[in-house]
Amino acid sequence: MPNSVRVRFAPSPTGPLHIGGVRTALYNFLLARKLGGTFILRIEDTDQARFVPGAEAYILESLAWLGISPDEGIGAGGPFEPYRQSERKEMYKAYADELIQSGKAYYAFDTSEELDAMRTTFENQGSAFQYNAVTRVKLRNSLSLSKEEVDQLLANNTPYVIRLKVPAKGEIRFQDIIRDWVHVHTSSIDDKVLMKSDGMPTYHLANVVDDHIMQITHVIRGEEWLPSAPLHILLYQAFGWDAPQFAHLPLLLKPEGNGKLSKRDADLGGFPVFPLEWKDPQTGAISKGFKQEGYLPEATLNFLAFLGWNPGTEQELFSLDELIAAFSLERINKAGAKFDVKKAQWFNEQYLKQHDAKELAATYLPSIEAEKGEAYVHLFLDRITFPQQLGQMVQEFSEFPASYDEAVLTSKWNAETKQALELILGALPTCTHWHAEEIKQCISQCLEVAGIKMGKVMQLFRVAMSGKGAGPDLMISLELWGKDQVLARLNKALEKFPNI
Repeated sequence: MPNSVRVRFAPSPTGPLHIGGVRTALYNFLLARKLGGTFILRIEDTDQARFVPGAEAYILESLAWLGISPDEGIGAGGPFEPYRQSERKEMYKAYADELIQSGKAYYAFDTSEELDAMRTTFENQGSAFQYNAVTRVKLRNSLSLSKEEVDQLLANNTPYVIRLKVPAKGEIRFQDIIRDWVHVHTSSIDDKVLMKSDGMPTYHLANVVDDHIMQITHVIRGEEWLPSAPLHILLYQAFGWDAPQFAHLPLLLKPEGNGKLSKRDADLGGFPVFPLEWKDPQTGAISKGFKQEGYLPEATLNFLAFLGWNPGTEQELFSLDELIAAFSLERINKAGAKFDVKKAQWFNEQYLKQHDAKELAATYLPSIEAEKGEAYVHLFLDRITFPQQLGQMVQEFSEFPASYDEAVLTSKWNAETKQALELILGALPTCTHWHAEEIKQCISQCLEVAGIKMGKVMQLFRVAMSGKGAGPDLMISLELWGKDQVLARLNKALEKFPNI
């Protein structure tokens, strides 16, 4: 094993990158940065039937958006090129042949019809068929056939697969960083196919060979791969190689916690499970992306980091550098992590508040004069979750009220408050500098002369201005509306209120 940490993220280009895959990439990235190691991106495309055009580019773009691009591999190059498994096909055959020569693997010539017949026989007996130490002696392979028969089949180019020869009796033990010791008896593992009849390796062989050649020290991957880990340990043992350290991450669960998170859950819940928007090249269907929905990359990273990991402190907001400093595999939980959409939104709100108001105004309110745009940002920043909501808020803010909050009118409209609004209507034209503080002073002075407390009328005044009983800072709102619009709104309200 190398002295420095080497980790890899190895997705398959079979569609858009699921957010659970992004979390896996993030944890690999964080560990590499924390320990001064290397983060590698490898594309595992041995299943050519499921290959989807554009998926690889999507993976690269997603990682770049989040700022966790690879140090080595696809998009970065490196000493173990190529980093696409489909381009390493010939190399895998040599390793499979090595296992054949050492007696750790064998040729299997069974046709699909023969295997189906065997499955039917087992089903009729009330059990499930496994190609293993018990059944392989009854099937057509280089363990049950004579050497002459095998040589003849190979000479005739008879289609075959190469299977791992799993020991009949034995125990596989390995220590997972997250789940501690795992024990599996070999009788529960079937003789997995290592090389398919088309000459392509299966995931299991390619994965182990590549991890060894690329000197991977830690395999950090999802819990769904835990059942494959004993098989991979067997492969390492068959080659006589040291296995890397394993860490199997907890599942991402539905928001309510009952079951694995799926795209269907996201569609029903109206939230994304992909980092970027994805358009299916076959159907044209569009799936939501975190970026397009308005999530900031730093908020998305922070949210994902906490799906299964915690720093052991009360701190929740972490910059990427802080996540790197705090991260450790030992603080990842075994239990599944609920995909709490409201928490994701909360993270986005916190990071939005840290953004430069001038930049937000220039990006999301480009048609509004810069200074006024910044004022709008400051006014609405505590009331939005996504930056694109700024435009909607400004539009609603600019429109005259179509209706008025009747509950407030019922409780607040009386002779005294009517008088107060009329006094305000008379006082506001005298404000020479239309700024929030002066507007407040004008209103306060005219009410004080009449002996009316501001607190009695301000909510009703707000309803007169916006139609609503609650909203952003009222004095700043008055400043942004401008004197003419404020007077027009107040005149309209005094005309409407008696009739509501």
